[in-house]
Amino acid sequence: MFSFFLNWRNILALIAIVIVSGTIFYSQYLTKKIANDERKKVMVWAESLKTKSTTTDPNALNLTNIIANENTDIPIVETNEQDLPTGNFLNLDPQQVKKDSLFLLNKVKAFKNLHQGIRVDISTDPLIFNTYYYGNSDLLNEVEYYPLVQLLIVSLFIIITLILIQTNNKSTQNQVWAGMAKEAAHQLGTPISSIEGWIEVLKNEHVDQKMLLEISKDVDRLKLVSDRFGKIGSIPKLELVTLIPLLDQMIEYIKKRSSDKVKFELVCLVDPNLQLMINAQLFDWVIENVLKNALDAMEGKGEIKMTILGDKQFVKIDVQATGKGILKRNWERIFKPGYSTKKRGWGLGLSLSKRIVEQYHQGQIYVRSSEMGKGTCIRISMKKS
Repeated sequence: MFSFFLNWRNILALIAIVIVSGTIFYSQYLTKKIANDERKKVMVWAESLKTKSTTTDPNALNLTNIIANENTDIPIVETNEQDLPTGNFLNLDPQQVKKDSLFLLNKVKAFKNLHQGIRVDISTDPLIFNTYYYGNSDLLNEVEYYPLVQLLIVSLFIIITLILIQTNNKSTQNQVWAGMAKEAAHQLGTPISSIEGWIEVLKNEHVDQKMLLEISKDVDRLKLVSDRFGKIGSIPKLELVTLIPLLDQMIEYIKKRSSDKVKFELVCLVDPNLQLMINAQLFDWVIENVLKNALDAMEGKGEIKMTILGDKQFVKIDVQATGKGILKRNWERIFKPGYSTKKRGWGLGLSLSKRIVEQYHQGQIYVRSSEMGKGTCIRISMKKS
């Protein structure tokens, strides 16, 4: 319970609720108070008209004229015994009355829904009287709508605050990611250089050359990994690269490190010589991460089919793999840092892939389709050069 109040999001929401609730209650109080005051004003105004029609005392007439002229903001319509407008009104647009013959009648209907009319007997005959219907003044309308304006302002404030905080968090997160990646590349650099030196020494010691060749391949792989990490956080250089050989090379690399029960297939529906503006090392990393995730999902056996297709603007790489499948609610979550269904793993591969594709190559990577128990298709969409 204590941790709930320590959460800044909950505190921010609570403050907003208190502000809006307080504003609404206070506005309701003011609305009722102003409405009561306006009814009293209209009643006094109506009584002044009654006095004006029944007296000849000049002092009384002078007072009634002052009272009648004081109302400059409350709209009023006078009706006769049949509850029809007499043509007398106050604080309404005369031009509208002239243009629309039903204007006053419609106003009477509207005013009836707001306030009860005030009856004024203008004669000793009880059958002769007028009724005055009135609406809200501009001040009362403003007070009534003020809570909505306040709610809108508070909502905008919360939204802007959340966006700024989220942007700041992403910026901090990106800096941490970039720092960690560059530090990893820096730390790998020294042992890689040392191993390369030892390989040169071993070449003169009559060591099995095949073994040295394999060690050299692993060192080259480490250098590639170090180079990849070194590019995170900086703007990578993009070059025209022939796409199909790059994809084929990565499939062969993964194929050698997977079970014999996994079948790989590459289907090219575009020009085999198609070139894209990419960074080969980073884009290679994306394909590797997608293929490795596909292997993890199928648990040692299944099929991975990579299809390259395109149109006038885009090249699309579909990686369709049999496996567990992904629930639809998790289609976007799999690309977020830390999300992983494996017991071992940090859930960083697809997150890095998304960053490489979308931030560095202005492309898209997403789950195109997935069915539980059957498999998943991840699509990488890139603009043609």
